Amino acid sequence: MTWFEHNFWTMVLATASIVGSVIALIHLLLRHHDYRSAAFWTALVVFTPLIGPLLYLLLGINILRRSGRRYRSGINEPWRDPVPEQPLPISSTDSWAMQEHQQLARTLDRISRFSYTLGNHLEILHNGDEAMPRMLEAIRGARQSITLASYIFEATGIGADFVTELSLAVKRGVQVRVMVDDAGTRYSRPPVVEALTQAGVTARRFMPSRMLLRLITMNLRNHRKILVVDGHTAFTGGMNIREGNMVARKPPHPVHDLHFQVTGPCVAQIQRVFTEDWAFCTNETLDGPLWFPDLTATGSTSAIGIVDGPDEDMEVMPAAFFAALNAAREEVKIITPYFLPNAVLIAALRLCAVRGVEVIILTPAENNIPFVGWAARTLYPDLLSMGCRIFESAPPFDHSKLFLIDGVWSFLGSTNWDPRSLRLNFEFNLACHDPELCRRLAAEMDTKLAQSREITHEMLENAPVLHRLRNGFARLFIPAL
Repeated sequence: MTWFEHNFWTMVLATASIVGSVIALIHLLLRHHDYRSAAFWTALVVFTPLIGPLLYLLLGINILRRSGRRYRSGINEPWRDPVPEQPLPISSTDSWAMQEHQQLARTLDRISRFSYTLGNHLEILHNGDEAMPRMLEAIRGARQSITLASYIFEATGIGADFVTELSLAVKRGVQVRVMVDDAGTRYSRPPVVEALTQAGVTARRFMPSRMLLRLITMNLRNHRKILVVDGHTAFTGGMNIREGNMVARKPPHPVHDLHFQVTGPCVAQIQRVFTEDWAFCTNETLDGPLWFPDLTATGSTSAIGIVDGPDEDMEVMPAAFFAALNAAREEVKIITPYFLPNAVLIAALRLCAVRGVEVIILTPAENNIPFVGWAARTLYPDLLSMGCRIFESAPPFDHSKLFLIDGVWSFLGSTNWDPRSLRLNFEFNLACHDPELCRRLAAEMDTKLAQSREITHEMLENAPVLHRLRNGFARLFIPAL
């Protein structure tokens, strides 16, 4: 290489680095609203020229809000129904408690673009051992339509059973639509979308990263788990379709989890979420009685769907969580596999404890993403100092997600308490008002707590110095985790 060529390419790289840094900093100053995350990205852009702007382009910019508005505007979305004065059918001798519950219900009704539904029934399913056979049974019984969305869907093991049953449903004349997140298809070989297509099932990847421009959205994943059969029966929660969930089969890497079978009027909201995402992937509109039949009451649970994602639903879930924490008067119980809440939710948890609310948080002792577990432990001291109680569950890894308030409110679905879930991923939760359901879920948590260890200040202070340094280093990356 000649002297001229060497200097030419040096100048090109230097110019690209300067221009990229300036553009990234301008975008940060004008568009990035989370000051902590903005500070992290600013430091990365300034101190790692060229690499920093590239990482910000790939991981830090959200380009989906406008496109989300566009594709959903064409499917007659009920954006805001009037919020009734009394959204919940609550009758209580405690007028103060009744008023508090109605206020939270009205708040969630305003936060969500759905409205409260009455008369639902939810059944708790433990691990893949209970959930997967029940889901396969529902698919076998389908007569009109099946919609299925999953973050991870393996083509082998229990996933192969799903491929077979979905294919048989198509042969029976059932309309079947399957959507799998592109990143989630890479957890097994062969990719399940190819296996489904070969079996005659209409299947699509969500936001496939094939073209260069798709790299910009590589970090925005569809984390929702939805199965709706004949528009009447739904399954949702946090469970992926993979062999590791079949704990009784003793897989190499077992995963504990909870999933839910849902019937009643809120199934239409779950179906709605799938059809919106399907329209985004394929431009096909799923509507009419085939997908949305008339639904009647099947139980006593009041429920509302809460949709969150890096589009026009940006940060809806953190707002709902904050509203629930603010409304708590007696107890807050959280199970999450990844505990990295933002500063606002940490402050809300601390204030709950200050007000005398019992706050219990359960998270795995050995995380399947160790870096996340290391960073999470740096958040413990501030919470412990205010009276929050933190427990770590022993292996195998627990992927369950629950958020319980005052023995009556239950939040369940796909959302983790981490930046990726609360800001980057497409998520779906149900917020349920039902004392009996909450009692059963609290019993599930009590069982897990009995097999866990409580974390204390002394344990954290006596940890080896190298572990504390490692954890402190991991904390620097919380905005990107």
